[in-house]
Amino acid sequence: MKIYSVLFILVLLSTAVRTQSPIRVGTTTAEFLGIGYGPAASGVGDAYVSLAQDVSSIYWNPAGLSFMEMNQVMFTFQPWIVDISTYFSGAALVLPRIGTIGIGFIGVNYGEMEVTTVDMQQGTGEYFNAGDYAVSLSYARKLAQWFGFGASVKYIRSTIWHTSANALALDLGVMIQTPFFSVTGENENGLRIGMNLSNYGSRMSFSGIDLLGSVDISPDEAGNYKDVKVYYATDAWELPLIFRVGMSLSPIIMTAHQLTLSIDALHVNNNSESANVGVEYRATAPGIGKVFLRGGYRALFLDDSEFGPTFGIGVQRDFFGKRGVQFDYAYRDIGVLGYVNSFSVGVLF
Repeated sequence: MKIYSVLFILVLLSTAVRTQSPIRVGTTTAEFLGIGYGPAASGVGDAYVSLAQDVSSIYWNPAGLSFMEMNQVMFTFQPWIVDISTYFSGAALVLPRIGTIGIGFIGVNYGEMEVTTVDMQQGTGEYFNAGDYAVSLSYARKLAQWFGFGASVKYIRSTIWHTSANALALDLGVMIQTPFFSVTGENENGLRIGMNLSNYGSRMSFSGIDLLGSVDISPDEAGNYKDVKVYYATDAWELPLIFRVGMSLSPIIMTAHQLTLSIDALHVNNNSESANVGVEYRATAPGIGKVFLRGGYRALFLDDSEFGPTFGIGVQRDFFGKRGVQFDYAYRDIGVLGYVNSFSVGVLF
């Protein structure tokens, strides 16, 4: 009966997010902040806000850092659509009686593109680059054995040739472990709840020498107005504000096997509400390591969504003491845009 009750709650949560049609699509900047980073999270359809307890918590829910038991360093590479490359790297240090401190870096490289103008639409012979990055500093701590809080401060920068924009933002998160529906009676194996607010910060406005120009302000009059220097002022755009709330539960827990279900509901400022669902199976060989099999679906109930199923696999090799190496891979279907892969390697110590 407990399992059926949880499933009923998850269905209600997923149904509740379908409330309105998109009304602000294309109205925010720095969209790379909403891609999602880390194959463990991607493998479960980004339903990770209540599962995150590794370095990728810096992105998904900084409160997850407070439940880490070992220090960790992670490097992630995930090629995106149309030859765009994205990266995530992070490190977290667990400090007893103080908390967990983490630093994360997200980078996006759009590649080299040819310069074109109205008069030279086949190209001028010049090339330019565009890219984005965000640097985060996080702190998290358990306020109780079952409750953790975390926050991240991030610096965001976007560049297009000689033009750039900057912003500062704040991420806040909480994670709660409850004894509800726990098959072992322990909080850590019961219903987990996570909440995260991401990218609450300043607006971004581009500036740079590429916005300098000249214009004839009075083309119908003779005089010294032909080459008046002007500066094109751009509008300031909001960051993609994301609020996530999610739950996860492990209905099967045995010595060597564990099955976990998760669901996230998302409210964003540039689209309608949606839900992500995922499942993770973990097989443990004591003293040797763990194997993870993952599956999920992203952006349920989102109108005209191109996102589809996701799949992932992970391997953690344990060594003597609290040391290990973890490799993860994820596959994401993006409809007419094809599919993307994600790879990561992490070191635990």
